[in-house]
Amino acid sequence: MRPLVATVDLAALRHNHALARRCAPGARAFAVVKANAYGHGVREVVTALRDDADGFAVACLEEAAEVRALHDSARILLLEGCFEPAEYRIAAQLGLDVAIQDGEQAEALLAAELERPLNLWLKLDSGMHRLGFSAPALRDWHTRLLGARQVAALNLMSHFACADEPGHPLTARQLDSFLGLADVPFAARSLANSAAILSLPQAHLDWLRPGIMLYGASPFAGQDATALGLRPAMSLTARLIAIRAVAPGETVGYGATWRAGRPARIGTVSCGYADGYPRSAPAGTPLAIRGRRVPLAGRVSMDMLSVDLSELPEARVGDAVELWGAELPVDEVARACGTIGYELLTRVSARVPRRYRF
Repeated sequence: MRPLVATVDLAALRHNHALARRCAPGARAFAVVKANAYGHGVREVVTALRDDADGFAVACLEEAAEVRALHDSARILLLEGCFEPAEYRIAAQLGLDVAIQDGEQAEALLAAELERPLNLWLKLDSGMHRLGFSAPALRDWHTRLLGARQVAALNLMSHFACADEPGHPLTARQLDSFLGLADVPFAARSLANSAAILSLPQAHLDWLRPGIMLYGASPFAGQDATALGLRPAMSLTARLIAIRAVAPGETVGYGATWRAGRPARIGTVSCGYADGYPRSAPAGTPLAIRGRRVPLAGRVSMDMLSVDLSELPEARVGDAVELWGAELPVDEVARACGTIGYELLTRVSARVPRRYRF
């Protein structure tokens, strides 16, 4: 087998879920498992959280159907709602909670013939300006939907734009906008994503929506996940498959962008951009070998990348190379690449086998 594997620690996942729950005693939680559970494997993640999570949140009907096949009684929230009128019938058959974010979705719902009514989550555009009703429109639709035969319960939700930046003024404005609907009767309210769960108790309310924190990455650009009490759930590990000496002035990799300024020892690693490692990763991006950081050398190839082993003379062919994981936080790698941990985790491709520790 090609020496590359994503090892997922399900005990770490359960630890992170429990931490989210401890932050807001009494609140329930939708564990966010969209995008194949952020690349970790939705089947295994849902199974691991089966007895712990109150519900699961997904992006689309296909993801919802997959989760329902794994758990016949959990509440499953369709975060973006239905994209076509016919999807409401399927949502009812699956027993989903469904977001409604504009008048077109609401009209389609009221025109639908459903085998059972749905739990609806009216989405407020509290300031992110991506999805959702304005506050006046939401009040109007609340009145129109209340008591409709297609509706089992009306709930309220919104999403923060900048909760990952502590002290950002938009967060306070969004919270005020959301709480400004306190006089409207809703069965439940949900506002807190991972960043708000960890830092904004006034946003906890009835239902939490932990996402990235479940997988052991930090929702804050400047804070380490370990300092937050989180444990990394995924370790992406390859091997050194070759080592060669490179003379001063010689180059490494496509485009000859990396040049040795001294005699160098270059290792080749069995991971590339087809596996999800970012091609945009600059020279110097850290990897971990034998518990020490080594820098990326040159451009990432489709199936391989190169590292400078000059400061690690004990490295040998066959050594494990951690792209990120327990020794090298995914957030550190993401910062070096100019991106976020979310992107690295969700981009790990299907050809990388997942192995699970229970």
